[in-house]
Amino acid sequence: MPSTTTMTDSARPLLERPSGDAGRAPLRYTSEQLFAGARHVVIVHGGREYSLRLTATNKLILTA
Repeated sequence: MPSTTTMTDSARPLLERPSGDAGRAPLRYTSEQLFAGARHVVIVHGGREYSLRLTATNKLILTA
């Protein structure tokens, strides 16, 4: 069974959306924030699980 991780304060986005510009600027995260030392994370979207992995050559692969 895959483990789940919750977002901590250290994983908050580097840049917040400007208050008067909600919805226009995307939230930004570093890969270090997302992976938190791991090489695989699971993203749940629309009831489905997606795997985001770091390869041996430090590339990102997203699979359903």
